[in-house]
Amino acid sequence: MLLGKQAKTISDKQIRAVLAELDTRRYPARDRVMFLLSLRAGLRAKEVASVTWGMVTDAEGEVTDVIALQNRASKGKGGGRVIPTHPALKAALITLHQERGERARSDLPVIYSERDRGLSPAAVAVWFHLYSGLGMIGCSSHSGRRTFITRAARKIGEVGGSLRDVQQLAGHASLGTTARYIEGDHEAQRKVVALI
Repeated sequence: MLLGKQAKTISDKQIRAVLAELDTRRYPARDRVMFLLSLRAGLRAKEVASVTWGMVTDAEGEVTDVIALQNRASKGKGGGRVIPTHPALKAALITLHQERGERARSDLPVIYSERDRGLSPAAVAVWFHLYSGLGMIGCSSHSGRRTFITRAARKIGEVGGSLRDVQQLAGHASLGTTARYIEGDHEAQRKVVALI
């Protein structure tokens, strides 16, 4: 992926604008989960489309603290992984789960159409065109994922982790791939050079 072709990351102000827009839509609970799966779990469009209730609930059908993303739902043969569930995403999943009721069986997709069928990865990617409607030029279905990876990379040292942990959260086979997702921060670079 060329640097100039990468999806832009999303600022806190833009995140608030997207969430406000989603509250006005026909399916606000579903749309909030779709957005947060990208932004707070770093999922690709294919993964957002492929997540089933069984991957986010326990044996009793309760939403859990992790997303157990299976290989079949991810990219490649080793893309499956366990991702801790961000509190905002967990709350959104609980709301959607309650709204879905009996239609939230473990084998059914979390993200669905008005006909109760799952969305294709292409349909999920098109859904993210909402960014352009909000004037967010250069953003795409990958913007939430890139924002997630960049923010995780900036915070991982604070909790005793490393970029290897970020790589595993992202489901990348190579640390080099993860590095290409991380947006640089000129101010942080200035500060670290001053400390050297």
